[in-house]
Amino acid sequence: MFIQTESTPNPATLKFLPGQTVLEVGTADFPTPDAGEASPLAKRIFGTGGVTGVFFGIDFITVTKADDMEWDHIKPGILGAIMEHYQSGASVMGEDHKATSGHAEHTGEDGEIVGQIKELLDTRVRPAVAQDGGDITFHGFDRGIVYLHMQGACAGCPSSTLTLKMGIENLLRHYIPEVVEVRPVAA
Repeated sequence: MFIQTESTPNPATLKFLPGQTVLEVGTADFPTPDAGEASPLAKRIFGTGGVTGVFFGIDFITVTKADDMEWDHIKPGILGAIMEHYQSGASVMGEDHKATSGHAEHTGEDGEIVGQIKELLDTRVRPAVAQDGGDITFHGFDRGIVYLHMQGACAGCPSSTLTLKMGIENLLRHYIPEVVEVRPVAA
């Protein structure tokens, strides 16, 4: 098994490409070791030490390291953990995992606008963000303000504010006049 790695715009996060499917559908975010208990693979990666976050996409894994760790020191252990996991034949996610779109449900009078927002995120934004090892999901819409949740390499990325304001906000405002601003939300 050959696992490729790619840097991301976030220097604390590295993207691992195992060359096979990680998740059949959607994404999974494990921002803490406790959250990682829901996945045998995430648990194994956290167990290598120096890891503060794990994120799964369709065909990639992003790992966020602690600030005081160097990639040269922890990358071999992470590669080993991923390889051991796939060779073991164990599932990536626990049995009670249910795949979702990642978007928050929205009930209310702005349903049509929210549908347009989610469609633009799914078709224009999320594929591009996945290339950088992350994901951005809809969290809410209130009085023209779109709230988005950033995951994986996007969470804590130095360029995430620029991506939100100059990229996503401009895109949404162009296609949906009711959108006046985009703001990030914490998990």
